[in-house]
Amino acid sequence: MATETVDARASHIRGLTVTTLASLAGLLAAIGSSVVTAGAAEPATSQTGLYVLVAAIVVQFPILQALGSTGLVAVDVEDFGAKDYLYVLFMTFALWFVGWTVLLTAGTTF
Repeated sequence: MATETVDARASHIRGLTVTTLASLAGLLAAIGSSVVTAGAAEPATSQTGLYVLVAAIVVQFPILQALGSTGLVAVDVEDFGAKDYLYVLFMTFALWFVGWTVLLTAGTTF
């Protein structure tokens, strides 16, 4: 029984960590896209904003690996499957898309 509780807790913390990092990366990528495309005539159609998103996705995996190797969080990137990679990609994209859309619609500038 105790082993099941520890495994369930570790799994829950792993999920929280991955979701939090993907969400924060998406929101930071939205702000970064807004900053990078501030001077463009049509910022919504600029490819540079998309490059910021790709960078935010790629940077997450070394961060997750570093968190797992320190022992603070039970995240083992080596055990990631296709479903895990797609989850990180989708969560980051979704929050980037919504965040950047709000920033573009509001007309904010940095």
